[in-house]
Amino acid sequence: MNNRTSLNSWQALVEHAKAMKSQHMNDLFAQDQQRFDKFSIELPSLLLDYSKNLLTEETLNKLVALAQETEVTHWREKMFAGERINSTENRAVLHTALRGSTADDIVINGDNVNEQVQATLNKMQSFCHEVRAGHRQGYTGKRITDVVNIGVGGSNLGPQMVTEALKQFSDDSLKIHYVSNIDGTQIAEVLRPLNPEKVLFIVSSKTFTTTETMLNANTARKWLVSAAFDQHAVAKHFVAVSANKTNAIDFGIAADNIFDMWDWVGGRFSLWSAIGLPIALDMGFDKFLAILQGAKEMDQHFLAAPLSENAPVILALLSVWNCTFLGAQSQAILPYDQALHKFSAYMQQAEMESNGKSVSWQGEAINYATVPSIWGELGINGQHAFYQYLHQSNNVVPADFIGSVESVTPVKGHHETLMANFFAQTQALMSGVNESQVRADLKAKGRNDDYINKVAVHKVHQGNRPSNSILMKRLSPHALGSLIALYEHKIFVQGILLQICSFDQWGVELGKGLANTIQAELASNEINSQHDSSTLGLLNFFKAEQQKVT
Repeated sequence: MNNRTSLNSWQALVEHAKAMKSQHMNDLFAQDQQRFDKFSIELPSLLLDYSKNLLTEETLNKLVALAQETEVTHWREKMFAGERINSTENRAVLHTALRGSTADDIVINGDNVNEQVQATLNKMQSFCHEVRAGHRQGYTGKRITDVVNIGVGGSNLGPQMVTEALKQFSDDSLKIHYVSNIDGTQIAEVLRPLNPEKVLFIVSSKTFTTTETMLNANTARKWLVSAAFDQHAVAKHFVAVSANKTNAIDFGIAADNIFDMWDWVGGRFSLWSAIGLPIALDMGFDKFLAILQGAKEMDQHFLAAPLSENAPVILALLSVWNCTFLGAQSQAILPYDQALHKFSAYMQQAEMESNGKSVSWQGEAINYATVPSIWGELGINGQHAFYQYLHQSNNVVPADFIGSVESVTPVKGHHETLMANFFAQTQALMSGVNESQVRADLKAKGRNDDYINKVAVHKVHQGNRPSNSILMKRLSPHALGSLIALYEHKIFVQGILLQICSFDQWGVELGKGLANTIQAELASNEINSQHDSSTLGLLNFFKAEQQKVT
């Protein structure tokens, strides 16, 4: 397959970018009063306005041509059909099947995917009812009051982001806790106030061998058994989400308490599966289904809408335009909704773990910029932290602003003030303010010429900073499902456009492998002298200081 840079559409964008870099969005808006109508997409759950990007109709046409020449629609069909598009691991990519978006039966390794998904949903529904109704009890017959989810990466961050985002939809019949860090401080703080008789642990690990997850799971098991004085208590207080039933049973988990996980679901795309069990336990299974339905709605839009009117495709094209062709090196995700305080971190993992790659499908070195670094924070907090950088640094950072028309927690005057900042920031990033405007403003405020001459240049904002605005009508399980799926499909399209394997994560594995080796050295007091001098020096210092303490 041709290198992307040799495509006619790619070359056309390279040339077009040179011309567009001399343009300013202020002029583009002045020249076209219909710009918002042309560059926005309204969906049932949200509105995407991408008019505040450095693009014209010609730009959009050239970007769509790239999507066509890279066969985005063809690859989209392959993904939904269950073809093994995860080429480096020879796996299908079927998180869309988890929300019922795969109409035709798909058979993977002799199993019907849709039947597997439905069976697991049925099992989740029954389990959630039993726990929430108090029918499933601990080793002393007491009702379960707390759920501790033990996982890492996608097995943790997805469910945690969702339960915290949708806290207003929980009836608080169960308290949900998360443990992912192997720093013992986290699990100690989570377990300290809990009653072992009333805790349910969910151990989420596809392989049931993940070092971080199993270390925390074993610590939790020891804590439980030390209170119960009975190994059999494990079967009443632990469930697993895993593809490795043998290891889960050996751990002490009853076979009936193991929920299936499949290799065609990547961890960072797995909250729709039994990995989402904490979500369903927290809010009830009906609301978990609403999240799936919201995602399915976005799946259907992604499948049916023309490329030029397709929200995930547009977001992916804009990312490639801003990063690969215009030179932006990072992108900010800026939710203006307290409930979405973990959304930036979630998207950071989803996009950077998927597309932070530097070789093509054929394993050849890529000579163009791929995914930008993703970072962000809640809008108002960010305004008083890093927005200075967004407005006036030499680095242009495209930003996604995410907000809601209606607050889930109405407090008089608050939401209007919050959203006034949302709208003002996108306008300020785009428009900026030139020196003449600054001088006129200072003059009108009665400042003298010396002050104006000294300060004016420091108050100039160049503007021309791109942003997307995503407005949900109201944050709800359905709307959040749509929002997450919007970004999932954006990530998929990015990978196709850039010719990147989006569904592996070999960069995660290298450090973990080295950590296992070093952990064995620390335990045996035999430090391998073959380490580089820095690592060797750090290890020797660590061991020497550790021995002083002991």
